Amino acid sequence: MKLNDCLILLALWAPWALGGNEPVVARVNGEAISAFRLERYFAEYLEDQGRALGSIRSPKAYQQLRSQALDALIDKELLWQEAQRRGLRISDEVVAAQVEQTRQAMGGAEVFARRLADAGFDEAAYGEYTRRELAARQLFEQLTTVAAPDERQVRALYEQHRDEMRRPEQVQARHILIKVARDADAATVEAARLRLVEASEEIAAGADFESVAKRRSEDASASAGGDLGYFSRGRMLPEFDAAVFAMAPGDISPAVRTDVGWHLILLQNHLEADDVSEEQGLEMVRTYLAREQRAQARQHALAQLRSTNRIERIDEERSRFPH
Repeated sequence: MKLNDCLILLALWAPWALGGNEPVVARVNGEAISAFRLERYFAEYLEDQGRALGSIRSPKAYQQLRSQALDALIDKELLWQEAQRRGLRISDEVVAAQVEQTRQAMGGAEVFARRLADAGFDEAAYGEYTRRELAARQLFEQLTTVAAPDERQVRALYEQHRDEMRRPEQVQARHILIKVARDADAATVEAARLRLVEASEEIAAGADFESVAKRRSEDASASAGGDLGYFSRGRMLPEFDAAVFAMAPGDISPAVRTDVGWHLILLQNHLEADDVSEEQGLEMVRTYLAREQRAQARQHALAQLRSTNRIERIDEERSRFPH
């Protein structure tokens, strides 16, 4: 995670760093979410989608995206409050290890301290943000843990679709992503590319791709070392697709630009299209059902939290589209 992103997220959890007169856009069980927190998070929310504020031309689209960002902020606050109620604690050792990982990723103690100070925060506040973020994440994992798919259901779905099953051409890959909005200025785009080049040079010097991805990638797959698993054509963005399917196993791509940023890709395996054996077919169905169950569990967990807590939204009528 970039330190800029960390500081944005820190602002989400750090109302103590703000003035008491900051306008409020929502309250969760009386806990205020300020306009400042929403504005800082909105920038991060758009970046995750490969968009920039200046690219939004429609007031309706702006309001919809802003509302979605506020929904996500409310969910974060709900998870943190529920973690507190359940007595979920993150140890000082775990927090310290996470802070140290970020410190090293940012270039060491001096740079880390300077960037925190420039943003108006100190390391104690950043540690508190880290504790809250880890607690909310751990609770969400607990709430969305599901049992393995029922084997009778797996078999039934397989039998229903077995005639349609033919394994398409697939690749197995890892990647490192440095985010940059598709309409960012040339200097920002080049700065992001140079950061990816640094990662590439580190790997060329002997570092393990997986470990570099864990430290440097800004994709959700970073915690898994950039692992994307197996996927077929059309699943990824067009530029990514074109690059990865032209590679040979073991190859590492040059920098690849997509709408979400710059990618460095490691191709691990390439499977040609083939008939699917019963064992493979059952595993495909099993994976599909597990993914669907997990998505449903996530929706259910958040819906339960929203329905059993007091949420007041104030933002909708107040927010204005920037001209």
